[in-house]
Amino acid sequence: MKYLHLVWAALTRRKVRTGFTLLSVVAAFLLFGLLDSVNGAFSQAGHSVRAAHRLITTSTTGLTFPLPLSLYSRIATVPGVEAVTHMNWFGGYYRDPKNFFSNFAVAANFFDLYSEFELPPRERRAFDITRTGAVVGAALAKQFHWKLGDQIPLKASIFPQKNGSSTWTFDLVGIYHDPKHRGQENQMFFHWQYFNQAAAFGNNEVGWYVEKIAHPGDSSRIAQAIDAFSANSDHETQTQTSSAFAADMVSQFANIGLIVRAIMGAVFFTLILLTGNTMAQAVRERIPELGILKTLGFSNRSVLSLVLAESVLLLVLGGLLGMALAAAAVSVIEAKYGANIPMLPVGATAWLRGLGLMALIGVAVGALPARRGMRLRIVDALAGR
Repeated sequence: MKYLHLVWAALTRRKVRTGFTLLSVVAAFLLFGLLDSVNGAFSQAGHSVRAAHRLITTSTTGLTFPLPLSLYSRIATVPGVEAVTHMNWFGGYYRDPKNFFSNFAVAANFFDLYSEFELPPRERRAFDITRTGAVVGAALAKQFHWKLGDQIPLKASIFPQKNGSSTWTFDLVGIYHDPKHRGQENQMFFHWQYFNQAAAFGNNEVGWYVEKIAHPGDSSRIAQAIDAFSANSDHETQTQTSSAFAADMVSQFANIGLIVRAIMGAVFFTLILLTGNTMAQAVRERIPELGILKTLGFSNRSVLSLVLAESVLLLVLGGLLGMALAAAAVSVIEAKYGANIPMLPVGATAWLRGLGLMALIGVAVGALPARRGMRLRIVDALAGR
């Protein structure tokens, strides 16, 4: 651009003001990138089960509706299913409701399907033979200072025992690690058989099934075959990927799309007000300079273009930095938490939407100051009016 140096000089005239405005733009587009990633993941999660190594079968009615144990043997007969396990959400807490974490009653073969949870062979054997045995993640053990051999009392918020007690006591026999997704180390697992025998209700029912499949390309066919077992019954099922399952769990509590749109609407409305005020002040301070430019032969259109270019450049610089930070943050979050927080990479589509917003907001906030500069008369400008 021929007059880029003039635009840059105008932008850096008030470095502190420009710096704070730039930080606001960076924060807005960082948030845009993160929320767009989450919203995209939730939007896509339920549309396909292709290329999945593990499938999860839940009730179509919702996660709070259990499935019969009799489905276990039928799912295992589906061609392409290598193994099946099942689990129940327990919902207990340790001593105080504030000490809440994910805890599940799982089938005996659970750790065979979730091999990413690294459990020493000796501790795995101890878990297999201990009726009240429990395995926790390394992060959870560190948080509560638990060690092997400790007894862990959990207060049940949903499932009391047949003896009327709401306190379940487990023997800590294993601590697992997940080097690739440290965020997964905050869970507790114990035997479903113990839970099934001791619970006051919900016997011979499971929360959901997990299937390990031989070939990811067969996942759609396998999912359809599994769901066909319960078609037109009182326990119809939905088989999906682990990412879709995580999305469903969150969607039970909130409309993610609506929340994302509301947050982004508020953020960008505030950003327009802030950057608009910045541009209005910048042009007002430079009225004599704009008069000089017109005296030197700059046309009204040239002055208009200079002010609009300054506004767009401010948005593009901050927006690109914010989007880059969002892309890096998504990679870090995915590496740490895996499918627990469904997110899509910040791809080309998100970048194009972001660039479009940068240009649109830049033009919008620069339009009025640019129009004022364009219509400025030289006499008034040199007089500081």
